[in-house]
This record gives sequence, structure tokens and C-alpha cells, in this order.
Amino acid sequence: MSHANIETRQRIEPNFKLAEPPMFKVVYLNDDVTSVEFVISSLIDTFDYEVENAVTITQTIHDAGAAIVAVLPYEIAEQKGIEVSLNARAQGFPLQIRVEAEA
Repeated sequence: MSHANIETRQRIEPNFKLAEPPMFKVVYLNDDVTSVEFVISSLIDTFDYEVENAVTITQTIHDAGAAIVAVLPYEIAEQKGIEVSLNARAQGFPLQIRVEAEA
């Protein structure tokens, strides 16, 4: 009679609990150089705002000194912030954009 090597394996239960990714705010900061037209067009082109909403947010940025323009997962928020910043610099504007963790 041969001796068989019998192994016992434990069944591993998969964990399907997926957490939502943390969200980050994209914040435009007001300055005295960046044109209103550039801010409005960046909101329309990058964040898909309608013209009326882009104008309202631009006015809020001007009046309050800053405004949250989007809340997105980190990678997307960072990518869009960099995209707008590069476009601003290419047109000679010093527009500042912050990406902050949502509280």
C-alpha cells in the first residue's frame, strides 16, 4: 500500500467590499490678471459647464476670491487642474488651481 500525501486547503472567502474612492475639490483662485473669458471657457471646455453656470461660478470666484468648480476622484481632479493650469500659462495667465481633499 502506498502512502498518499493528503493536503487540506482552506477555502478563502473573497472580500467584495469595495470602498468609494476619496473625492477631491478642484478650486479656482481669483487673481487680477486672468481674464473672465478664459475662466468661463475653461469651465465649459474642461468641466462641461453650460455657459450660464460657468458665468455664475466665475462671478463667485471673483466675488469670494475662490470657488470649488468640481469634486472628483483624485487622479481626475489633478489631471483637470494641471490641464487648466497649462492652458492658462500658455495664454499668459497666472490662474492658480488647488486640489484639496473633500472634508
